[in-house]
Amino acid sequence: MKIIVAGTGYVGLVHAAVCSEYGHEIYAYDNDARKIEAFTTGEAGAIERYVNEPGLAAIIRETHGRYLFFSTDLESILEGADAIFLCLPTPPNLNGSTNLTCYDAATRQIADVAARREDTRRLLFINKSTVPIGTARHLEGILKEHEVVNFGVCSNPEFLAEGNAVDDARKPDRVVVGCDQEQDFKIMRRIYSQFIHHVRIKYIETTPETAESIKYVANTMLLTYISFWNGVGAKIGESFPNVSIDDLRMGVTADTRISTWGSFVSNGAGGSCFGKDISSLIYQLRRVNVNTKMLEASYEVNEFQKIYLVDRAINEARFAFNNKTIAVLGLAFKKRTNDMRDASSIKVIECLLGRGVAKIHAYDPLANETARVCFDPERNILFEKISYFDSAKAAIEESDGLFLSSDCEEFRGLSRTIEETVKPPYLVIDGRRMIPDYKELTEKGYTYIAVGCQAMTRDN
Repeated sequence: MKIIVAGTGYVGLVHAAVCSEYGHEIYAYDNDARKIEAFTTGEAGAIERYVNEPGLAAIIRETHGRYLFFSTDLESILEGADAIFLCLPTPPNLNGSTNLTCYDAATRQIADVAARREDTRRLLFINKSTVPIGTARHLEGILKEHEVVNFGVCSNPEFLAEGNAVDDARKPDRVVVGCDQEQDFKIMRRIYSQFIHHVRIKYIETTPETAESIKYVANTMLLTYISFWNGVGAKIGESFPNVSIDDLRMGVTADTRISTWGSFVSNGAGGSCFGKDISSLIYQLRRVNVNTKMLEASYEVNEFQKIYLVDRAINEARFAFNNKTIAVLGLAFKKRTNDMRDASSIKVIECLLGRGVAKIHAYDPLANETARVCFDPERNILFEKISYFDSAKAAIEESDGLFLSSDCEEFRGLSRTIEETVKPPYLVIDGRRMIPDYKELTEKGYTYIAVGCQAMTRDN
């Protein structure tokens, strides 16, 4: 099949690359010429500057020029296409609603080109982005307004976990397809032929509105589960003596009905989906007069987790951040990505600057360059206090304390680096419980504060 993928962000580029492995003729379209030029080089460094996903650059090198093509000229590639996936930005508005400005502008541009095509075969427009319930109808209206002929609309939400997106696209746990007409379901079955009647993968055909709802409910449920463990399990460990959060987690999740995923307590979940999607669902439900207190609580717990450890350091360890140098390790919202969208580190750094720190030593194995853009001193002069380092050890040197804000594997054995680099008194704030031998640190005079346990010093 000839397939257009409009938008080459995290979702679009991964989807285009993996679909090209299926033998389809894939045209990845974007109006950003710099991105397209970078992708056509096939060079990992150029590709990963925009989308850093393990295994992605290798696929692009393998299929580019045979099954995968890149273009900034939609009109030249749309002729003869069977389907067009819309992988477009849908950022949040301040009130939690989904901003469809970019989506509308792009779909109107595409509709204008599609209305002038000579080949009038069935063209299926597929929403891959996470969009509010009812957006398929909105898209249908745009296409009719531009007098596009012989088209269908479909909702086919993505369920990719960043850092594992290639594997998730190759081996999804489910494929959800929402269409109105059988001829459109047939097109989707051809696109995803390898997933039909699969022994492990659930291939679900439903209405567009149900497909849109599935994405929101799934992400909201995942964030709610994370917030439950952070808001209940972690707080038990922090509030009652002699409670082991690790044993608590293992004991509770021994019940096969209760998932281990999300039970590892942390300083909050970030990324492009969870916070945005739960906020959007809250907004959508409020508009139809549905009580959203449970969802609001889940969101609030997650936001609270991102900075409360700083206050714990002040209240429980009597640590004064004013004029101190703090190392912040882990800037991306999770390991194996350079994505900082809604990362906990953003709130951490802003909170530390608000507490009057003199310097912040920042390090992430993948996200240093992303952070430089995020913390642009021209936007906020306080960001001049941030310096970036090439290793955890270098960032820790000459600091008064550190905040571990992501779960990068290299941080797990950090206790020896701490001992070799800085001497007590020294504060370790562990937002991801990455230092299992923390008792050895406290016995040597270091102060340790982590999610799920009380503050630890040599005296306790």
